[in-house]
Amino acid sequence: MRKRGARKGLPSLLFFTDPVRTPDPEAVAGRLPRGAAIVYRTFGAADAGAQGRRLMAIARRRGLKLLIGADADLARRLGADGVHLPERLADRARRLRAIHPHWIVTAAAHSPGAAHRGLSAGADAVVISVVFASGSASAGAPMGPARLARLVRGLGGPAYGLGGITNKTARRLLDAGLVGLAAVEGLRT
Repeated sequence: MRKRGARKGLPSLLFFTDPVRTPDPEAVAGRLPRGAAIVYRTFGAADAGAQGRRLMAIARRRGLKLLIGADADLARRLGADGVHLPERLADRARRLRAIHPHWIVTAAAHSPGAAHRGLSAGADAVVISVVFASGSASAGAPMGPARLARLVRGLGGPAYGLGGITNKTARRLLDAGLVGLAAVEGLRT
């Protein structure tokens, strides 16, 4: 993998929380390698602030970054390292970076067009999915490593691969030109 995002301090590994597929995100966060990032997606949880504070404490103690999914206000209150925007909110990236220049702002991309739009909208990196077959209820057809590599080569900006990422599948992405990998279930064991 290339280090195209190194100037912004982009982590090489993103752990995306999910209340169903990773019911104990603190345990997963406690095993992440130094320099990785937690992307805490609250999905409207009533205890989002408390969970966020616990994840922030783990992140600070272990040398991790914490991004908050789709909630810049919560990210600001927690002192998080940035936000991850769903595809539908990617157009907010430039404004968020202007307000919080130290933040990392990533955007989801579920198609080549969305990947280009996310970077054009000012995201520091896009998270492209779905690469391999995934346990996500919203996952579409996987694009596979060859199609992903072609897309990344044409982007002109940093990208992560998400969807079905495990120790075994990650090896197939070494030459894809990604700044890093992202996973949900692949990091829970």
